[in-house]
Order: sequence, then structure tokens, then C-alpha cells
Amino acid sequence: MIIPCQDLDAETLNNLIEAFVLREGTDYGEQERSLAQKVDDVRSQLQRGDAVLVWSELHETVNIMPRTAFRG
Repeated sequence: MIIPCQDLDAETLNNLIEAFVLREGTDYGEQERSLAQKVDDVRSQLQRGDAVLVWSELHETVNIMPRTAFRG
């Protein structure tokens, strides 16, 4: 199920994005970017609709994924 990012409290959304970008294996290419830059990038993708927040009832988790990868 997609969770509209604008429905979340700003601090909650920020915490979800930070947890996402801090996961092992998250690749941002050859350029080193700060945590703030990575968070801003993901927030922009969510606001544009290129990425979505997805709630998994099976795993009881929230994930961020490209809209094109979401099959709901």
C-alpha cells in the first residue's frame, strides 16, 4: 500500500528517509554525498512522485522504492 508522503508528519518522514539512506548497500554512485544531501534527494524524488513510500502488511515495514518498481 502506498503511503502519501504529504500525509506524514515532517519529522516522521525525515526519520524514514534517513533510515532508508543509512541502510547498508544504498548506492549513490561515485560522488560522495552528505547525509543531508541524500535525504534531500530522496525527499525530492518522493515529492515528484518518482519514488513512493510503501507499507508492507506482510512484513509490517515501510520502504521507499521507485514508483516503477511498485506492484500494488
